[in-house]
Amino acid sequence: MECWSPSLNVHQEFAKLVNRMHPPRVTVDNVTCRKVTLIKVDSANKRGSLLEVVQVLTDLNIQIKRAYISSDGEWFMDVFHVTDQFGNKLSEDKVADQIQQSLGPRGCSFRSLRGSVGVQSAMEHTTIELTGCDRPGLLSEVFAVLSDLKCNVVSAEIWTHNSRMASIVYVTDDEYGLPIEDPDRLAKIKQLLLVILKGDRDQGGAQTAVSRGFTHTQRRLHQLMYADRDYDTEEYESNDRAENSRSIKPLVTVENCREKGYTVVNLRCPDRPKLLFDTVCTLTDMQYVVYHATIVAEGVEASQEFYIRHTDGYPISSEAERERVIHCLKAAIKRQIPSGVKLELCGEDRVGFLSDVTRIFRENGLSITRAEVTTRGLKAINTFYVTDPSGDAVKIETIEAIRKAIGESVVTFKEDNALTTGNSSQPTARFSLKGGTEFKKRLTDTAFMGRPREGKESCARSSLMIVQSRIRRKNL
Repeated sequence: MECWSPSLNVHQEFAKLVNRMHPPRVTVDNVTCRKVTLIKVDSANKRGSLLEVVQVLTDLNIQIKRAYISSDGEWFMDVFHVTDQFGNKLSEDKVADQIQQSLGPRGCSFRSLRGSVGVQSAMEHTTIELTGCDRPGLLSEVFAVLSDLKCNVVSAEIWTHNSRMASIVYVTDDEYGLPIEDPDRLAKIKQLLLVILKGDRDQGGAQTAVSRGFTHTQRRLHQLMYADRDYDTEEYESNDRAENSRSIKPLVTVENCREKGYTVVNLRCPDRPKLLFDTVCTLTDMQYVVYHATIVAEGVEASQEFYIRHTDGYPISSEAERERVIHCLKAAIKRQIPSGVKLELCGEDRVGFLSDVTRIFRENGLSITRAEVTTRGLKAINTFYVTDPSGDAVKIETIEAIRKAIGESVVTFKEDNALTTGNSSQPTARFSLKGGTEFKKRLTDTAFMGRPREGKESCARSSLMIVQSRIRRKNL
């Protein structure tokens, strides 16, 4: 007689059965409160339920003003006080359906570190994940090599924190517009990008991965940063001195509630969008379960209180673990706070667009601290946050040099808090770059002014040659 043992598939089927017997119920109440909408969620409890609900609300740009969370037992009950991104009440049309789908039998359940929780499909693209040591000019080299390898960047998001970099890049084949599936070509992409990431300093920490499948970009970036240990305290001690004086450090305390058998985590920091998503992501990645929570974010400051246990059912048991939770939560909060001046570029999409732009930034001494790249139809819509190589604010003279290189007719200025004039620390302006065919022509012509006409292709090839020479030296 064969010995039977439970498997992961059995547990998954049982969870589906529970969902069918007790389907999630979501109600949207616009009557009880005058200024906010109440979203009430009741469902069978499963690991990752809180993260999935918060993820849906975050993706819909819903602002969570208050939340009361309870999942102690077999049932998951949450109440969220929310508004839209403009502070108004919500319409009831889509919110309830989307939350029910995320928690239902066909929704996205909790996955391991190598997977992701989310609803964004990447089946039409090839997904490239990169982690490594951040340095000036890194993205310029990455995009130059991708351009030379005939990869069209459809979208991308790049985070930097604590001297580490994580990015997710979605690419297609330049010629056919389809995902790249050839194993040899994928292996070459991974090899060349890994050499770039390692450079001369990061021989052990750099990682590359290429895949197709389902992913949620910001959820996955949190996982990559956590796996890359961007929360390590040694780096914090040196980087805290370089932080902008306007920033306010988050306050995190972790204590045990012995009579109830929980660890209580209290967090206070300036409020901002996606704050709850960031903290819940981190607790989930650290293998903690939130049993109760109270969230208040009705002013400039947010307060979050979590009652947690490890997945084995025990609270935090050591001082080292307590300190690790504090550092990881602080890192999660800071990852999503961009530093530097915000540059917005909108132009006609083409292969090599990002390679050209990031090279111009590098040649003018700018370091990219965060980037979001999207395409809508034939338009490329890109956002970059940049600093000088020391991490300080960008001087207005540098911006003027970039305007001159790209074309002043497509550069406009708006008031903001990020630029400085000379040695002054007073804020002056921000700018955006916009243009269609004229922008494309200016970028390709003036960016290579003083170089041979074939300079555009030779620049990408030179980056590739540098990478290949590094590979040869390594083999020797």
